[in-house]
Amino acid sequence: MPISAALAAVSFNARAQNAADAGPTDPQIAAIVVTANQVDIDAGKLALKMGRSKEVKAFAQTMVRDHTGVNQAASDLVHKLNVTPEPNATSEALEQGGDENVSKLKTLKGKAFDKAYVSHEVAYHQAVLDAMDKTLIPDAKNADLKALLVKVRPAFVAHLDHAKHLQAELDDSGGH
Repeated sequence: MPISAALAAVSFNARAQNAADAGPTDPQIAAIVVTANQVDIDAGKLALKMGRSKEVKAFAQTMVRDHTGVNQAASDLVHKLNVTPEPNATSEALEQGGDENVSKLKTLKGKAFDKAYVSHEVAYHQAVLDAMDKTLIPDAKNADLKALLVKVRPAFVAHLDHAKHLQAELDDSGGH
């Protein structure tokens, strides 16, 4: 499993499973949301430059567009609520994992790049959905923050399904 997905899963699952931990605060959740989206934006921008197949580039464009939109909505909300996103172990692990993923992807070309990028997108979206369901949505105290997470969740599901479909196509066709 790619490092960012592994880090995200470990960080989120550890927090979700620790009953003594009250879970992340709303400012911490805001930082996690912004960081998780930025990680996917950065990978998508790289895939737009380095992707081989038109399907991978189209998927990357969707990731950049959709995750930029979520970040704008999150930014607007934290401004409205006068909340400053608070970096935390989970957001820092996501950022580090995202940087490591981009560094790894930069060493690949052609079909190998496409497959690695899409494989990471499958694992990453699954980890983010797990975090949303187990930690972020249940622990959000602010009703507007919780509503934003619930509202964007279907897009993450659609991204995961699209990435899985693309992954199967790349495996079947050898990457076009």
